[in-house]
Amino acid sequence: MNAPEAPRNAAPDGIVADLYEVRRTIHPRSVHGWFANWRIALVLITQLVFYGLPWLNWNGRQAVLFELAARKFYIFGLVLWPQDFIYLTALLIICALSLFLFTAVAGRLWCGYACPQTVYTEIFLWIERVIEGDRMQRMRLDRAPWNLSKSWKKASKHGLWIALSLWTGFTFVGYFSPMHDLVSAVQGLHFSPWESFWILFYGFTTYGNAGWMREQVCLYMCPYARFQSVMFDPDTLVITYDAPRGDPRGARSRSADRKTLGIGDCVDCGICVQACPTGIDIRRGLQYECIGCAACIDGCNQVMDKLGYQRGLIRYSTENAVRGRVDERSIVRRVWRPRTLVYGALLFAICAAFVTALSMRVPLKLDVIRDRATLMRETSDGLIENVYQLQIMNTGEEPRSLLLTVSGIPGLRLMTPQPIAVAPASSLSVPVELRIDPASVTPGSHAVRFELVDSAHANVRTTAKTMFYVR
Repeated sequence: MNAPEAPRNAAPDGIVADLYEVRRTIHPRSVHGWFANWRIALVLITQLVFYGLPWLNWNGRQAVLFELAARKFYIFGLVLWPQDFIYLTALLIICALSLFLFTAVAGRLWCGYACPQTVYTEIFLWIERVIEGDRMQRMRLDRAPWNLSKSWKKASKHGLWIALSLWTGFTFVGYFSPMHDLVSAVQGLHFSPWESFWILFYGFTTYGNAGWMREQVCLYMCPYARFQSVMFDPDTLVITYDAPRGDPRGARSRSADRKTLGIGDCVDCGICVQACPTGIDIRRGLQYECIGCAACIDGCNQVMDKLGYQRGLIRYSTENAVRGRVDERSIVRRVWRPRTLVYGALLFAICAAFVTALSMRVPLKLDVIRDRATLMRETSDGLIENVYQLQIMNTGEEPRSLLLTVSGIPGLRLMTPQPIAVAPASSLSVPVELRIDPASVTPGSHAVRFELVDSAHANVRTTAKTMFYVR
């Protein structure tokens, strides 16, 4: 009987086959240019917002605070409650449509410039360059044997990384716990268990993702890299290498005539690969690993400038333009195509609805809960009484004096002291009794409506419906 045939991809006897590619350390080269300046600007802007917002005050409180224990979410002058979850839903839809629109127009702009993974990797790389030097110096340091100088540099780098990571975790927790309480906790070293956990967890995540994993997060953990292709089309602006102009590649001196040598503009220097934070060669075409940071464009333009060649050997272009189906001047015009128009129209409509709903939002909420113990009862003077519990929420940041009225049945009496005072950004539970003469109403259930009106602002009002039962 013949032995079973070995699988086609099986390793020969005595050879160990790895199921996964062994990771190689990537040391991105520092480049400068228009896109690098944009990336630096966005890093500064995003971190100024992230680290600065928890320290801003608004009406005597923290400007942005998601106070989970009190179930209140403060965003400058806006106070949201769990009942306002619809606004969070709308905001997430707006973010998703914005991502779809930006990706359809110009690829992975979010990944290349504003994604937290990209931003913190840039910050950690800046610290690394300051301490260890640029690409070649870092590579030589990694290959060098351990000595006092190498140990000091590595320890200093990791010390700064850990300090920044812990400060990032501290700031993150500051969005959920008042910052002045956290500062007091630091001084007394008495963080609550959940505060300690999230500071350490978020700090560890920042340190691990930006300091160690880096491109691995983009390549293997982030789902966006996998489904971005469904949002691309032949008119999407992506980073491309102009192969007809650049090939065949070859080294040459500055004074050499490339036409005489029969070579293209690409000198095969590899700077585009060295500058790439994910380590890909953009000259092989668009790859899912490309995060759209455009570092390769800046690096290539530096080489073109030194050689006196025209910039743009690597540039933003579209598949149709590269294949010659449209000219370069038509790229901007073709941004307005059916896909982007649909995304734009949906985004505009939802944004308009979101802003309109927020501007028309009434800063009062009213919920009515019937007394579960007694459906109805008869008072000593022969009246029919129903008991309710009103849950009143003042979502604004000013105290309110409220007047309560009830309608729906003629002769219905409201046995509740008026007015009802509600503190700013707070809720109040008010017991309410409704009474009626049984001779003036038929037995059964009757719809009634409560209405709350701010005595100082008649336009601030809300209503709630319930049932009044008569035996």
